[in-house]
Amino acid sequence: MKVLVIGAGNMGLTYSEGMAESPLLNKHKLRIYDTDPKKIETLRQDSRFNVFDNLEDCLPKADIVFIAVKPYHSDGLFEKMKPMINHSQIFVSLMAGVTIETIQQKLDAKKVIRTMPNLPAQVGKGVTSYTESKDVSKVELIMVRNLLDTTGTSIHVNTEKFIDASTGISGSGPAYVFYFMQSMLEAALKMGFSDYDSKVLVSSTFEGAIELFNQNNISPKSWIAKVASKGGTTQAAIDSMEDNNVKQLIQDAAYAAFDRAVELGKDK
Repeated sequence: MKVLVIGAGNMGLTYSEGMAESPLLNKHKLRIYDTDPKKIETLRQDSRFNVFDNLEDCLPKADIVFIAVKPYHSDGLFEKMKPMINHSQIFVSLMAGVTIETIQQKLDAKKVIRTMPNLPAQVGKGVTSYTESKDVSKVELIMVRNLLDTTGTSIHVNTEKFIDASTGISGSGPAYVFYFMQSMLEAALKMGFSDYDSKVLVSSTFEGAIELFNQNNISPKSWIAKVASKGGTTQAAIDSMEDNNVKQLIQDAAYAAFDRAVELGKDK
């Protein structure tokens, strides 16, 4: 199987590195296309990849094409790609807000899979939601899922509505976590901890809490009850968050990302 990744930015390179060792490639090197001379020079030093700066040399013979460019670059790219593709190829979009219908129309393509990746894919802990056009077979979908799973795990969703919704949860979600971490770091520093100790306190707390959640079939609400004793320190913190409507604000933020993803799709 010949797999091509168009775009060697953060996400494109992350998925390229994950897929490069996949047995699905059947010893074919993963192909990467980019237009940045510095990136191309760097990538050509990596023996796992065949690197291209000309679409004509790599696109026509690819079986699966991952599109990992910024959405605002997509129109120009699609115009270049369209004369070189065929209807047997599968196009996997890593772009936010660009619908399957848009990709099909701009490329005159039939087999399109739209995904929503997230940043932890860079460390093999990503989650990618995905859905497909009707022309993608079950076997083809399984192949693509196996490729997506090289960067973590993947979740199949029935409609593109859930791709936009997962943008608000998993796609943008790491930023919410970092926002919370930054707030706790700043609080620790104000309390007098050093930069190093603040980082250890916050990062280890997040890591430990996630591990507890993953290893047990207990809801976050139940974990809160286990930690927060009536009249105690944790309950004081939870009460402060409840009084300031933090839960609703977080939900509102997730919906803001969801709504923006829908708007981006309409803009295209």
